[in-house]
Amino acid sequence: MDWLDTYVIRARLFPAVLAIAPGIAFALATFATDWDGLGLPQVLITTAVAVLFFGFSDLSRRLGRHVEKRIFASSGGRPFPTVLRHGDKVIDARSKARYHTYLASKLGEKAPSASSESKRPDIADAFYVLAGNWLRERTRDKLKFKVLFEENVVYGFRRNLLGLKWIGLAVNGAVVAATVTMLWRADWLPLAQYGTVLVVAFLHALFFLFGVSEKSMLDASNQYGRQLVLACETLMADEAAAGRGLSL
Repeated sequence: MDWLDTYVIRARLFPAVLAIAPGIAFALATFATDWDGLGLPQVLITTAVAVLFFGFSDLSRRLGRHVEKRIFASSGGRPFPTVLRHGDKVIDARSKARYHTYLASKLGEKAPSASSESKRPDIADAFYVLAGNWLRERTRDKLKFKVLFEENVVYGFRRNLLGLKWIGLAVNGAVVAATVTMLWRADWLPLAQYGTVLVVAFLHALFFLFGVSEKSMLDASNQYGRQLVLACETLMADEAAAGRGLSL
């Protein structure tokens, strides 16, 4: 795993950090005042935290893919560009017809018509799935397709966060229980020290309960699918320029 990769950091590591945010706040409140210098215990703890982040980052990816497979079961577990459907109005009909013609020529298959899509939506969606897979393989240049890459990062972030939702809430509950227990046993004297932990836990719970949802993931998927289809414009322009002998 390349830790300097933008996608890994923003789409995998950030959801992992968010999921265990109350635990991080609790650890800081508990151990920060005990650190009087940089010694072996501090180095070991820092290393353990780094490994924990690595593990949760990988877990967020695996759980995110599990959620993805469940939601997109009909497309092999991957989001596909629903904007290519004739019934979808996000892209205008003329542009969509151009994209259908272009993608059909590349896939060697006939694009579904509006009537055939209405009669056999499963067959039409199979074409759109293939089109999405073909486009993904030809739009991996992050600089050339920067907007598409950003939409992919947003989708990956929301997907992985949804995969970690219940783990995040479980961590939240455990931290709140531990914090309240410590405060109760200490007659609430360390409230100033642990009050921030409870605030973080409260905001964390609100975010995971109401901000992390299947709808949020699907919205990001639709935006990614739209941008993926619009990449046809760049691909067609490149091919046209190459056909005229222009340097790209």
